[in-house]
Amino acid sequence: MKFDVVLEADDIHEIKRIASAAESLGFDALWAPETRHDPFLQLALAAECTSDIRLGTAIAVAFARSPMHTAYATWDMARYSQGRFILGLGTQIKPHIERRFAMPWGKPVARLREYILALRHIWDVWQHGGRLNFRGKFYKMTLMSPFFNPGPIEHPHIPIYIAGVNRGLCELAGELCDGFHVHPFHTPEYLRQHIRPWVAAGAAKASRKLDEIEFSATIFVVVGDNDAERAQMRENVRAQISFYASTPTYRPVLEQHGWGELTDRLARLAIRQRWDEMPALISDEMIRVFAVEGTWSEISARVHQRYEGLLDRMTFYAPFIPGQQDANWQRALNNL
Repeated sequence: MKFDVVLEADDIHEIKRIASAAESLGFDALWAPETRHDPFLQLALAAECTSDIRLGTAIAVAFARSPMHTAYATWDMARYSQGRFILGLGTQIKPHIERRFAMPWGKPVARLREYILALRHIWDVWQHGGRLNFRGKFYKMTLMSPFFNPGPIEHPHIPIYIAGVNRGLCELAGELCDGFHVHPFHTPEYLRQHIRPWVAAGAAKASRKLDEIEFSATIFVVVGDNDAERAQMRENVRAQISFYASTPTYRPVLEQHGWGELTDRLARLAIRQRWDEMPALISDEMIRVFAVEGTWSEISARVHQRYEGLLDRMTFYAPFIPGQQDANWQRALNNL
């Protein structure tokens, strides 16, 4: 199982330091999320100071950009990273697309399917020539004059991962994608009983095998070498679970364990912006189901044991800050 890490930096000067440290410690990939910062900008800086570590978006919000916009950004990243780039895409949810990005929403699975096909059409035009002529229900692109064509690159195959929780996106991953980003709000049981079978069903539609798709997940961990450290991290995990569990889209994960009604209670608190009251609704039992706990020497092996046969790549839901706990991260890497 590959061991990856998340790039989180508010200071632009920290990005290169984090990327260099992640590569030096031996992480397999560095994933940039799209939360407060643009993931492509961050990874371009990371590409400049690294040579081996894979660089990916986890995720870039597809519907915040046109396929052409994303095609240019990813083509540049494939060039700058010399083939180390992985494009991770996500749909986000309707309120964010309409109210944060001011973009249209509707039929997200069908739209993302067309988005991926459009990207691959554009890349093929740039790499092999030919006319840009993509005509779909959501996107139409027919103009690519030489002045705007970046031309072929040395590493034109850009792996595409998509993220999701429910059946439609899982099947789309199996049909069209190189990998699937399992949402952090998951359990091994949900992954085993729902996500992997759904991805397999999509793969079968396209005459593909399940092992052609990589499964990657960010995993909640309660890690520390003493009770106090683990207690603090446990409360951080409790708060994060309460945030995700308040989203109706993710209710099926809770229903898997008989906790479906909790989504309604948390959603009512979220609507009233009573965020501080939400973590108290997450029990210790829920944390044991959603998170893996252990010391820094134990945690990797415990994650591997829980997810063996389910995942190809793992990332801890924990901040990686060079100069802080480097020895602990090295222990976790060494004991995988």
